Amino acid sequence: MIHIILKNSDIDKAIHKSVSALEDGGVIAYPTETFYGLGVKFDKHNSLKRLYALKKRPGEKAMPLIIGGIDMLQQIALDDWLRHMPAQAKALMERFWPGPLTLLIPAKKELSEYLTAGTGKVAVRVPGDSFALHLAQRAGFPFTATSANISGMPPADNADSVIKYFRDGIDLLIDGGKTSGGLPSTIVDVSDDKLRIVRKGAANVNIL
Repeated sequence: MIHIILKNSDIDKAIHKSVSALEDGGVIAYPTETFYGLGVKFDKHNSLKRLYALKKRPGEKAMPLIIGGIDMLQQIALDDWLRHMPAQAKALMERFWPGPLTLLIPAKKELSEYLTAGTGKVAVRVPGDSFALHLAQRAGFPFTATSANISGMPPADNADSVIKYFRDGIDLLIDGGKTSGGLPSTIVDVSDDKLRIVRKGAANVNIL
């Protein structure tokens, strides 16, 4: 495992190393605005499979994704939904992205079941100001943002916890020090015109 400490390293170098690792099929750990996340590129099937095994994650729990901006939805969202996106869904994106709002949207048919759990939907957000946001913007492709922990265990808010959980099971660790923790993102299903709050969290969302 390569361990890069952000305070001792140029952030551009850390981002470049991270993008390269993701493109090569690696598993990376990186700081978000709340906890550490584990990332693999969204279209690397074997990497997604490896990540599930690392986390001991139940098969029925899909992996959420992060993106750097609304324009990147075209890589994962069903084309017809994008063309006829519900007005409220667009309004939520414009208000809360970047930020702690995860949206469930109809997924492209070719997306891995590790990302959809067979539901036909994928969870996605644009993270708040953090290394994760800068990485997502630079990468230009979606990658996973599942919490850096063994399934059922507390999420890691520091690099030592990430190492304790996974040791050499990951390829690259971006060490941004202790993260702030806090509430998880709010999850809203916007897959059709009837929007539904799936999980209440940090974003104060009102569905009309």
